[in-house]
Amino acid sequence: MRLFLLILFIVAQSKKPEKVLSEIYPDSKIEIKNIVISDLQAEKVKNLSGVEIDTRLITFYLVKSNSKIRAYAYVDVHIVRTHPEVVLYVLNERGEIELIQILSFKEPPEYMADENWLKYLKGKTLGKDLLKLRRDVPNMTGATLTAKAITDNARKVIALWKIIFGEAK
Repeated sequence: MRLFLLILFIVAQSKKPEKVLSEIYPDSKIEIKNIVISDLQAEKVKNLSGVEIDTRLITFYLVKSNSKIRAYAYVDVHIVRTHPEVVLYVLNERGEIELIQILSFKEPPEYMADENWLKYLKGKTLGKDLLKLRRDVPNMTGATLTAKAITDNARKVIALWKIIFGEAK
């Protein structure tokens, strides 16, 4: 319960995803979509990503221009070492990572992923092999736990997109 309250507190203090998305896509409308996934869908996400999800309520931010979806965004909160990190993952209409932005990071700043490293994930998706740290994305020296958390959760977000939006296409 304490961890849940701490995470809520951290999320409340982080940058708001709607504001960040409005800055990235200035002429677009941001729509929040809450989706409850089934146990079967959660199992598919785990099988696709190798990451277990801890909630069935999933919130995606849809970035729309002229009623057409330009991008999908998901905010993930995870523990890096001992403190939470809040990360915004943005996917394009093909389910590829468009960008990743750190909204809140409570570990020491030297462990935080910089923009250059985050760019290694741009264009990545789930192929027949999983997106893996050190194989598909280089490690960050001295910040391995951060790199692993961001890469693992990138797989989870892509798998969620694939199960929720990709299978409908």
